[in-house]
Amino acid sequence: MLFVSDGMRSTATDNQAYDRTTSNTMHPLPDALIPGQPWTALAPMQDVTNLPFMQLLGKYGAPDLLFTEFFRVHGHSALDQPMIDSICQHGTGRPVFIQLIGESLPDLERTVQEIETRQLPVAGIDLNMGCPAPKVYKKNVGGGLLREPSKVDEVLGCLRAAINGRFTVKMRIGFDSDEHFDVILDLVEKHDVDLLSLHARTVKEAYRSEVHYEYIQRAAERLPCPVLANGNVTSVAKGQWVLDETNSAGLMIGRSCIRNPWIFRQLREHFAGQPIFQPTLADVRGYIEDLFQATGHRKRDELSHVNHMKKFLNFVGLGVDVDGQFLHEMRRTKSKADLDAVCQRHLIDNGRAEQLFPEEPIKGLIARPNCETPQGCKL
Repeated sequence: MLFVSDGMRSTATDNQAYDRTTSNTMHPLPDALIPGQPWTALAPMQDVTNLPFMQLLGKYGAPDLLFTEFFRVHGHSALDQPMIDSICQHGTGRPVFIQLIGESLPDLERTVQEIETRQLPVAGIDLNMGCPAPKVYKKNVGGGLLREPSKVDEVLGCLRAAINGRFTVKMRIGFDSDEHFDVILDLVEKHDVDLLSLHARTVKEAYRSEVHYEYIQRAAERLPCPVLANGNVTSVAKGQWVLDETNSAGLMIGRSCIRNPWIFRQLREHFAGQPIFQPTLADVRGYIEDLFQATGHRKRDELSHVNHMKKFLNFVGLGVDVDGQFLHEMRRTKSKADLDAVCQRHLIDNGRAEQLFPEEPIKGLIARPNCETPQGCKL
């Protein structure tokens, strides 16, 4: 029997953030770290939500629920060691869900059986129906599934039958429109999905448009399972606004926790009515050093390591200076010494160390121009 490791068994029916009646066939979620608070969750992000980043969030304040980066299921796939390590060695004490992406029913069923056979300590299995990368959706997986409700029906039915424990889904509101949104919500309910995480943009909108939070409200009011709101939850204030607007059971946060790894801690403090930790630029400098140490790899040379860091620092830099000079200089670094010098100038020198790190990203700065401007998304 799969999926619930010691210390993670759920009493989530006591969670006041979600009090709608659930069906007898559904599996309640693990409690929030502080029972009764809305759930917080780490969004699955490819090449980000791996073991080092999960461990780092454990230091800065882990969310209630962790989701792995997606595992691509196909005819020759087998769980690899990095994925297993993410599940078994993250050390946060919080439950982790493994995310699968695929459309081959026999291979999805085989992968579920492999997870069970290995007795991996996962809290559940999540299906990716939202990835907006063209190289993904062109293979009719991830967000590409949303074009075919009949295929969604088959995949959900297959996984629900194969999974003995929690089965969750992360999706967007549609592929290029909301044409199938209500039909797919019906399928989520039909197949007793235990949690829906909804990013309220279409696949084709990627990260460029405003988030259509009214769709999260519709899902939360309609479905018997909890719904997590996802998309541009950038701060504590924005998170509370989203909860109020959507009536969702909690928040799933991705890119914003790369910029601000304290956000899950801050949300818990806010929900509890406690003083909220306010990091300084010196704290951000410490986080960057922790990131560098965490992302080191014996097969990665210095230049490759620095370039890999830029994936994270593109988001951190949204809160450093209004002119975007940190981003400009950071993107041109080629060594650890270069990177250290940029951080020293922009985060420590001339009294900057004691400045507070902004709660919201600075308007006008863009983390990934290829993905967040009208020119297109090239993930």
